[in-house]
Amino acid sequence: MPKQDSSGGKARLGRITKAGDAYLRMLLIQGAKSVLMHAAARTDHTSRWVHALRERVGWQKALVALAHKNARILWALLTSGELYRAEHVSTPPHASESLQATSMPATAAA
Repeated sequence: MPKQDSSGGKARLGRITKAGDAYLRMLLIQGAKSVLMHAAARTDHTSRWVHALRERVGWQKALVALAHKNARILWALLTSGELYRAEHVSTPPHASESLQATSMPATAAA
């Protein structure tokens, strides 16, 4: 999570903090690296989004953005107990592919 230092209506985001579980942070980054390395060859929503993001902001920022997005998705799934459905992930407006639901047991959080 980036450090936020705001003043007078100006939002300034700093570096990624080292708060939280280092092992979990490493796993999120490794997963994001894997997706980012193969994103150009894939056509799913997330791959298209992250490839375009990489072109705009560079490898490192796209990597952290994808890891953060995955962390938010995981948190939402674990707190709600719902199954992952790719069509509910925020994607660009032109992304119209329908993807099947992927089953994730609610007990996997333990």
